[in-house]
Amino acid sequence: METVEITENVILIRINKLYREQMSEDELYEATRGIWKVGIRRKKADYAFSVYKAKIIEVFSINSWLPACTLPYKTRNMKEAISKVTIQGRWEFDGQLAEDKIRNKYIGKSVKQYLPTGASNPIIYINC
Repeated sequence: METVEITENVILIRINKLYREQMSEDELYEATRGIWKVGIRRKKADYAFSVYKAKIIEVFSINSWLPACTLPYKTRNMKEAISKVTIQGRWEFDGQLAEDKIRNKYIGKSVKQYLPTGASNPIIYINC
């Protein structure tokens, strides 16, 4: 798999536990956008990359960050998700698919070089 150098301000979001083959665009967006424990650096990110097994599977433009569960979820069982974590201090982003130019540049590429060995945190900031 081809590796890529990320030049934009990006937050990599590893969705390994939520991802499954044939997810709809809405399911992939909702799995990627929330509910994350992210720091102030989130505000510098222009894009969120959905990452599965070190591969970029989708790219979303970030409009804003909101406290977790502010926006409705259509495809994700948030009752189940919330029961597993404390919502306090967690965030979700509001966004949409990134423009084709950015998506074409990154989708299908490896980000393995950005992922620390053995790290369990699903969030990685790039250029933020």
